[in-house]
Amino acid sequence: MTRIGYHCSHEQYAPSRLLDLVVRAEQAGFQSAMCSDHFHPWTGAQGHSGFAWSWLGAALQATSLSFGAVTVPGGWRYSPAIIAQAAATLAEMFPGRFWIAPGSGELLNEGIVGEKWPIKADRNARLKEGCEIIRALWAGETVTHRGLITVEEARLYSLPAEPPKIVGAALSPETAEWLGGWADGMITTVRDREGMQKMIDAFRRGGGEGKPIYLQAQLSFARTYDEAERGAYEQWRTVKLPPPVLAELRTPAHFEALGEAVKQEDMAEKMRISADPEQHLEWLAEDVQMGYAEINLHCVHREEQERFIDVFGERVLPQLGTIGQPG
Repeated sequence: MTRIGYHCSHEQYAPSRLLDLVVRAEQAGFQSAMCSDHFHPWTGAQGHSGFAWSWLGAALQATSLSFGAVTVPGGWRYSPAIIAQAAATLAEMFPGRFWIAPGSGELLNEGIVGEKWPIKADRNARLKEGCEIIRALWAGETVTHRGLITVEEARLYSLPAEPPKIVGAALSPETAEWLGGWADGMITTVRDREGMQKMIDAFRRGGGEGKPIYLQAQLSFARTYDEAERGAYEQWRTVKLPPPVLAELRTPAHFEALGEAVKQEDMAEKMRISADPEQHLEWLAEDVQMGYAEINLHCVHREEQERFIDVFGERVLPQLGTIGQPG
């Protein structure tokens, strides 16, 4: 059965409040969780950016949920050796409950170290190289590596019995197909049904047959449609920017400036917006039928997050648990 999880948005909440929210989500019936790993929020209106790796230890201790974290092991903010150590520690303390979703990164977060920002092809090469280093360290090897990333005589002494899954993050069919051959799974985002199927097919075609696929489902839910649309626009209008642009902007102010060109009424093109739990249930039921292993719900409307958790826990999650999957 598909697990339905809660996306923990470090960009939108103080770490203490976010911890309370994920505890509430588990109590409401959410079965898993995942979080972002940002240095900056996308915009100043979001207002937060806690350190994910500190928070994850508290969240894993406070709940019984499994967690994933989107992160970047390309050697800018983090050496892959540091990601390997952080993830290994969490996996040793909380067996079978943690996975990482490595991506090629955005300048918004990685630019703080002041290095030249590479083109996408080079970032992908660093991503794969970083994941190879992580796997070698998780295997107990002493790693010296000199390539796009340098690691000197690194070895992890505290290892989990089973290493975490590396679930590659993809926003395009090209990246999805590339991930299929070496990642343990894939995570992607909501789009139209045809686009979602193209992502699945590309991952399978590239070698991902039989591997789990995770979905981050961005939505806005409130008491009225207009309120839900407004919350989506105020908090997450950058979703309208194409991935190549998202990766190249340096500061929240740059995102805010480009976001001024987005119209509020256009938000539904990139996000599920509705005040009706039955509509959200219908969308998610179709997701379940597509065979996702895990769907993590990210309600971007910030003002009534507790109500979103409670209403979905009562009216959406129980019904999704009765839906079968093909094959």
